[in-house]
Amino acid sequence: MRDLPPTATLRAFEVATRHGTFTSASEELHVTQSAVSHQLKNLEDIWGVQLFQRGKTLRLTPAGAALAPIVRTFFMNLEATLADLREENGRVRLKVSTTYSFALKWLLPRLPTLAERHPEILVSLDGTDTTINFASGEADVAIRLGGGNYPALHSEFMFREHIFPVASPDLLKRFGVPREPAELLRYPLLARDGSDLVPNWEVWFQNIGLGVTSLKESVRFPDTNMTVEAALLGQGIALVRSGHVEKELRDGSLIRLFEVPFPSPVAYYFVCPKGVETQPHVASFRDWLLEESTAAGISYD
Repeated sequence: MRDLPPTATLRAFEVATRHGTFTSASEELHVTQSAVSHQLKNLEDIWGVQLFQRGKTLRLTPAGAALAPIVRTFFMNLEATLADLREENGRVRLKVSTTYSFALKWLLPRLPTLAERHPEILVSLDGTDTTINFASGEADVAIRLGGGNYPALHSEFMFREHIFPVASPDLLKRFGVPREPAELLRYPLLARDGSDLVPNWEVWFQNIGLGVTSLKESVRFPDTNMTVEAALLGQGIALVRSGHVEKELRDGSLIRLFEVPFPSPVAYYFVCPKGVETQPHVASFRDWLLEESTAAGISYD
């Protein structure tokens, strides 16, 4: 640390690396050219290396080129962190990890009510379905879709969704409205790649007592949002979870086909390290989340 120069000297170096002359560097720093030159010479004396080849233009030496990105990253990180701290302004940041599709379709539309009730909480969302290492600090709490088996963690049941087929009005105009589930086999069906957590047409047909060996598929989609978007575009019928199409069903851009009861084999859970759930801001978020789950009208177990 004995080689750490004053911040003003580092800033002069960072600015000079982005300019070709002392004149332009001094204009950004609002100081004289001689002041910039003095700061750079002082830095070279402190570090014992030549940073610039001086002439009509400023050119970095190999040592200067090696140090420039380090100093620039330092200032960028400092400014970003200060901006975050000023934004928080006494608020408590809560890092929430959940799947991207759930965050976009279910959680995000409801966040304004959390802000109204708890303005002291600043939610930071991370969209991922990978395993979380809470010890690393990458998340404070999580919302996960699964069977509820989260050993060594605090977990609470939120809700279980219904699974059903949906189609756009345009597609139903072109193909007609199916009168019974078996007729879906003559429609283009939109399917998702993925794990057992993904709604599966074969399982849905089996649930209604129809054994299916082949489906009329054209494309398999990598995520829920893309599948729903394809259904909105009239490209086929999608098998969806109820929590992902609330808005589309309300505004009529998608229509549910058949009232066949089919609860999802997995459910959403609030998860966090044991003991964290008692922290005031976490408890406030958890209580709000469970209330919203109940109010959604799709909670049962």
